[in-house]
Amino acid sequence: MPQPCAAVAGRVTRCSSASRPPKPPVGTRAADLDALLVGARGGRALDVGRLLSLVENRSPDVPALMRTLAPLTGHATVVGVTGPPGVGKSTTTSALVTALRARGGTVAVVAVDPSSPFSGGALLGDRVRMAEHATDPGVFIRSVASRGHLGGLAATTPQAIRVLDAVGYDTVIVETVGVGQSEVEVAASADTTLVLVAPGMGDGIQAAKAGILEVADVLVVNKADLDGADATVRELRRALAQRAPGEWDPPVVRTVASAGTGIDDVVDAIDERSAWLRSSGRLGERRAVRARSELRALVADAVLGRIDDRRLADLAEQVASAELDVY
Repeated sequence: MPQPCAAVAGRVTRCSSASRPPKPPVGTRAADLDALLVGARGGRALDVGRLLSLVENRSPDVPALMRTLAPLTGHATVVGVTGPPGVGKSTTTSALVTALRARGGTVAVVAVDPSSPFSGGALLGDRVRMAEHATDPGVFIRSVASRGHLGGLAATTPQAIRVLDAVGYDTVIVETVGVGQSEVEVAASADTTLVLVAPGMGDGIQAAKAGILEVADVLVVNKADLDGADATVRELRRALAQRAPGEWDPPVVRTVASAGTGIDDVVDAIDERSAWLRSSGRLGERRAVRARSELRALVADAVLGRIDDRRLADLAEQVASAELDVY
């Protein structure tokens, strides 16, 4: 049975999809927004869920919310988890949560799922693979629907990350849909991007073709107990050696996430990457790239929002009938 939302003093906890709070109205009074912020900062998971709902529903209150949260952000480590479908992203994310909690950190997970063609909601919203964390007061898990957005993420993911960062989580994990070659967008939303592959699936070659290796900060060969794991590791290292040399050399880590094997090595790699980002000054650059991507997306949304759909449909018909060209 899904667990209800819960909290402990000073720390927000998780909220399962079944117990998620109802969506707030499109407009929220300033006093109500202030109350939500106070509750969320004070460890009330219900209020964190409502803030995330405002973001996901693109409430007109979001700009005011982001202005208030801005000074409180920048402390969480943001980790992206991406890779082809079936490679074990959810299992790996769950194992990462366990390892991070064992080290005393609090964790929030934004799990982006494909959208239901009927409801528009997240198809895998129950996050059954993460059910073991349902009663952990230091974990908050939120499933969001991609709603047709390409790149493996939901359009509102950057704002959701900001909310969870401002609330006080030590690590925010963003798990992508698993759509293959378009998943490189996750790199723009994370400080450290984990790219998962599995032996026997040709993932090493496919990852190189897709350009995913270019965004990998840590390469994780999951299901490493299967035949072909050694060959996959060699293949990935060979592909990495052919890249132009950079300041950060992505490690290749073997895991069996279902058994928790190798997960501590992944956490160590994340810690090493975080330390390097700070010591090299690249953390600020990485987050500036993230902000630039977010700004571009917001500008594009604002422009599209000004387009009259009826006028657009009329123009589309004229283009289709060759009365006009697209330009």
